[in-house]
Parts: sequence; structure tokens; C-alpha cells
Amino acid sequence: QVQLVESGGGLVQAGGSLRLSCAASGRTFSTYNVGWFRQASGNEREFVAGITWSGRTTYYTDSVKGRFTISRDNAKNTIHLQMNSLKPDDTAIYYCATTGRYYISTYHAEYNYWGQGTQVTVSS
Repeated sequence: QVQLVESGGGLVQAGGSLRLSCAASGRTFSTYNVGWFRQASGNEREFVAGITWSGRTTYYTDSVKGRFTISRDNAKNTIHLQMNSLKPDDTAIYYCATTGRYYISTYHAEYNYWGQGTQVTVSS
């Protein structure tokens, strides 16, 4: 069993930065690949970034490449998403989730544990 709690969301102007955190509980957290997803109002949940259990491999959706950075600290059971050069299109609720897949899945149905989400709003 893994429990995830996101934090760090808020309101920021376009071009600004936010750093999201995902705190995990559970002894097996360090064995899971982790993804960040987002869901804007009226839209489906979409993959944003993922990281393998070791932290050695990361993957990003095209729209955030070069702007977002995912990282993890297994000693602290924490995942971070550094978001720079934010755009109004980045406005959404952001979720972290774990997957038992050996690869970084971009499909939300392949993730088993989810946090409650944190709201990110980017004003123009």
C-alpha cells in the first residue's frame, strides 16, 4: 500500500515557476516508477512526466520538455516536479501516481496509487 500527498500548487503568472512535491508513505515506494499527470477542466487526465524507480530515466510529454524537470529522493520518499516558464495552458490539477510497470507508462489506467491532486493556475 502506498499513499501519496501532493503539495506546492498555486497561482502564478505566465513565465513563472512552481515546484510540486509528492510525499509518499509505504516501504515499497522506492520500487515503483512514478508519473505526474494533470487534468484541466473538461479534459481527460494526461501524462506530464515520469521517472523510474532508480531515478536514472525520465520521460516527458512534448509540451513540457525543456520546461519541467522530474526528480526523486527515495531516502525521503519524495518526488518533485520543477515547472519553469509556465503557460496558461499548464493550468490543471496535478497528480502524482505510482505504477507497477517496469517502464514509464503514459497511460493513466496503468497507475495504481494516486494522490488527491494539487491545483496549478497560470494567469496570462
